[in-house]
Parts: sequence; C-alpha cells; structure tokens
Amino acid sequence: MTLSDLHVHTTFCDGENTPEEMVLAAIERKMQRIGFSGHSYTSFDSSCCMTIEGTEEYKKEIRRLKEKYSDRIEILCGIEQELFSDFPAEGYDYIIGSSHYLKKDDGNYIAIDYSPEVFEEAARKYYGGDYYRMAEEYFENISSVADMGADIVGHFDLIAVFNKGNRFFDENNSRYLAAGKAAADKLLKKGLSFEVNTGAISRGRRDIPYPVPEFLRYIIKNGGSVVLSSDSHRTDTLCFEFDKWREYIDSLL
Repeated sequence: MTLSDLHVHTTFCDGENTPEEMVLAAIERKMQRIGFSGHSYTSFDSSCCMTIEGTEEYKKEIRRLKEKYSDRIEILCGIEQELFSDFPAEGYDYIIGSSHYLKKDDGNYIAIDYSPEVFEEAARKYYGGDYYRMAEEYFENISSVADMGADIVGHFDLIAVFNKGNRFFDENNSRYLAAGKAAADKLLKKGLSFEVNTGAISRGRRDIPYPVPEFLRYIIKNGGSVVLSSDSHRTDTLCFEFDKWREYIDSLL
C-alpha cells in the first residue's frame, strides 16, 4: 500500500516547515509520495495564503525538489484552491477545492475556521443565530468547487470545525444533513474525490476526521472515492493517524 499524503502546507503559506524539510520528513517516514497544496492567493485575506510572487517561487521550489529527490520519493505540486480566490489555479498536478469563507453582501468574508468567537459572532450578525442557515450557505459554497476544476474536495464539512460536542448546532439535524447530502450529490456527479482529513484532530479541534460518519457513509454508499490526508502544517503531523482512520474507512466499504 502506498503511503501518500496530498494535503501538505509549508512556509510558503501558513505552514511551519519548508518544503524540503517536509520532503525529508516524508522520506524518513518511508512515504512513497508527498503532495504539496499551498493555500491559493486571496486578495481579501493575506494571513494564510501564498502571495502572487510566492506562488511562482513555490512552483519553482517544488520542481527543484522533484528533481533532487526523484530517486527517493514521488513529489507532486498541488494547490488548495479557495472558492473565492481571485488567482487562477494553473500548472498544478492536482487541485484541492476548499471553501474557508462565507462571502457577505456588505463585502466581508467570514473565515469560518478562524476562531469559535468569530464563528459565533458571524452567526449572530449575519444569520440571526440560525446556524443551520449558515451551514446551508456553506454547503452550497463547497458544492461549487466542482465548477472550478477541483480534483479533490477539501475538508467537506469544515463548517463544523468548532462544533465538537455539538457546541453550536446538532449535526444530526435534518436541515444540516439535507444540506450536506445535497452538496455531496453535486460533487459526486462531477466525479470528485473526497478527502478524509485528519488535520483538525492533530490540532486538537476534533476527535474525528472530516467528513463526519454520516456524510462519509453517504459518500461511499453512493460510489464516491476517498483519500486520506493530514492537512499537515508541520513535519510531525504528516500522515497523522492514517492507520487508525484507514481501518475506519475500510469498515464502511
């Protein structure tokens, strides 16, 4: 079985290690493949993304590493393309399509994974405290990554990033489930793969990966393909808990 991780961030965006440090860590872990997926440039929020100039340097550096380590590991140059990015995703081996924001009529972009406090305030200000309406908008957004050339759906239910223990809403609520399954249906029709993302576990935000079991079972039952990813931002979380969650995925097949 190929040990592979395609959702990896570096110092070109919000990661803690350089691409070469990540490659060396991957080789040490006896990985056969590593795929880099820098955050695409977004003009409205530069806190986590690559710059325009940095994007070209990123591509150049990954090409250098591909050649340098070609006899030791397969290296892919991908992108985590934000739905609201204003910079095209061109020249990559693959695209992870993600939605980290809710775009509002007043011109604001709400980062849903910034903090619980920002998330709660956004729900109050823009949705009158209706978290299900907020989730419905999010799922409509994530379903649209199918229209921007994505190959893989990034953290499908990121809207629940701070919802451990149903802190803000019930993830078994019929409105929530209906919105998620409708989005999954659209993405499945386009043939996208879904990542089983362990990144929030390694960061202490969740106990289970994205998507939650209800959505993951639905995706698999309806013929969807899945790929394990760590959403790693540092060397020690590459392939985080893959053995554990691979068994879990197998149990749903």
